[in-house]
Amino acid sequence: MLTDYHNHLERGTLSLGYLKQFTDAAEKKGIEHFGISEHAYHFYQTADILRNSWVDERRFYDMSDYVQLFEEAWRKDIDVKMSIEMDYTPGKHKEMAKFINSYDFDYVIGSIHWIGDFGIDLAEYRREWDRRDLFEVYKSYFDQVVTLAESNLFDIIGHIDLVKIFKYVPKDESFLMEQYERATHALAQSKTCVEISTAGLRKPTQTLYPDKRLLQMCYDKKIPIVLSSDAHVPEHVGADFDQALQLAREVGYSEIMTFSKGVRKAYSIG
Repeated sequence: MLTDYHNHLERGTLSLGYLKQFTDAAEKKGIEHFGISEHAYHFYQTADILRNSWVDERRFYDMSDYVQLFEEAWRKDIDVKMSIEMDYTPGKHKEMAKFINSYDFDYVIGSIHWIGDFGIDLAEYRREWDRRDLFEVYKSYFDQVVTLAESNLFDIIGHIDLVKIFKYVPKDESFLMEQYERATHALAQSKTCVEISTAGLRKPTQTLYPDKRLLQMCYDKKIPIVLSSDAHVPEHVGADFDQALQLAREVGYSEIMTFSKGVRKAYSIG
């Protein structure tokens, strides 16, 4: 059983033809559970959650068109899960919950891309890394991982250690382990799964998300996992899943989680 739950249509169109390029790619890779999780900030309906100049320029979808696309796919027996990737936004729990509960998502991914006005994974903000205190950035990032988990709004946390994307990583091992420990402690008390994402292999970090030590803590605390590619083009669907599966097995995982209309079910990865 394979999943690929974190994928985006934003570089193409919200059309059945483009969606089918993704589902066809998933089928060829033997991925039985495939989902699209477009960035929530693209939709007009999230304007009361996340606002800044970078995001506001990219808010151009309506959720009614998104839902209609999936309904059209399901009518044609295309097996695809409907999801959203929401930027976890501190102080906006009520607004996030209202949005999430307004739609019949199969699952919801929560991710952290912003620390205040700092877009940590954006090339446009890369110079900020040299201006900021690395320890403060990491602490603030993992503060959000903790409160994301505590909110219990999300089924999956996306690329849990995205903060390492540009290879800015604290050299202080004990500090890093402390962040991992408090993140996994909070996740273990929540319904939130962790994804093993192969997207990092296509980024400057050139590593999987999460770090092996972090994933080991997840396993030790019985936090379930899913597999994701974070594909933004059909060619990246299921990319490097051999490495993701190897990492999962190395730390002890033998099962991955699947979702359907919010209902979780575990399957063996062999």
